[in-house]
Amino acid sequence: MFGILKPYPSPLISGRGIDLDFPLLAGCLALLGLGLVMITSASSEVAAVQSGNPLYHMFRHLVYVVLGLVACGATMMVPIATWQRMGFMMLLGAFGLLVLVLVPGIGREVNGSMRWIGFSFFNVQPSEIAKVFVVIYLAGYLVRRQTEVRETWMGFFKPFIVLLPMAALLLMEPDFGATVVMMGAAAAMLFLGGVGLFRFSLMVVLAVVAVFVLVQAQPYRMARLITFTDPWSDQFGSGYQLTQALIAFGRGEWLGVGLGNSVQKQFYLPEAHTDFVFSVLAEELGVVGSLATIALFVFVTVRALYIGLWAEKAKQFFAAYMAFGLAFLWIGQFLINIGVNVGLLPTKGLTLPFLSYGGSSLVICCACVGLLLRIEWESRTHLGSEEHEFKESDFAEETSHGR
Repeated sequence: MFGILKPYPSPLISGRGIDLDFPLLAGCLALLGLGLVMITSASSEVAAVQSGNPLYHMFRHLVYVVLGLVACGATMMVPIATWQRMGFMMLLGAFGLLVLVLVPGIGREVNGSMRWIGFSFFNVQPSEIAKVFVVIYLAGYLVRRQTEVRETWMGFFKPFIVLLPMAALLLMEPDFGATVVMMGAAAAMLFLGGVGLFRFSLMVVLAVVAVFVLVQAQPYRMARLITFTDPWSDQFGSGYQLTQALIAFGRGEWLGVGLGNSVQKQFYLPEAHTDFVFSVLAEELGVVGSLATIALFVFVTVRALYIGLWAEKAKQFFAAYMAFGLAFLWIGQFLINIGVNVGLLPTKGLTLPFLSYGGSSLVICCACVGLLLRIEWESRTHLGSEEHEFKESDFAEETSHGR
């Protein structure tokens, strides 16, 4: 099978065999393994009642992990220059998916939101795909219009001609959390792309005003905003989910109640294996386990940022911007999910990368790992230029892995 792919060298096929950034890979695999363990624990009671098999969600998640690893390997095989050429097509694809999910009969409504396109045995969440496609397109834009972005207002505003309609489609689902993550990653990419401090500050002010208007526009958003500041005032109503999550954190104490011994997962805490899996982790593994998990997330995201920095030093600017954007997507989802679990942010319905149950999120996260591994390999070997003609001698002369 690998013989077929030999004309397309990659971190999986090189003169030194498998040539990956093992620190990033190890960190992500550790998160995947921890996620599988926690989903098995958090979903056992719900799965036993709903399907008669306490391991139902674990088996499904294991399938998603395998699909994610396949997606990771597939993205590693594709040169970064190919993603750059496909940027505009991906943008159109993102718009198409976000429109399709709103079409009755195609989009699937769950808990009042049209966020999924349903198939026979699995669902696809277009917003997860769209966020990555936007990052790829914006990375290409920052390379093509670098001088314009840095020096003119028009270069600064042009990306929002694309971003604002996409944000509107996300809000129609509604998916406020995905909108915040996407716009936040885009803003960070623009800042790293050289947008002046004054223009960036203006963008931040406008974003804060927009968030305030959006919160005021929907009563349920205002209710969430009010409730999360004092969930105990309505602990059996709008504050129920957060109070149960806080109880889980309280029960965990320093070392936790033990793996599998959570009480909150027994129908007290809704969405225990999806949005609130970190609360179950905190209850079973305690403060020590929670901080270790956060440290692992910090390591993975910082490593992703360093990969972007290495690509920038290698003058592979598209790859650098893409790595920064993917890292900020992870950082945004991580901060929002943890903030919701501990009561610092209102409920947003965002999964925790690598840990939460959900096929679309997990597969896309693994695909992003493949992209980052490819970026790191191309920046280190300097074989990432589309003008470079690959030869066997290239691999014989590769430098050792020094990072």
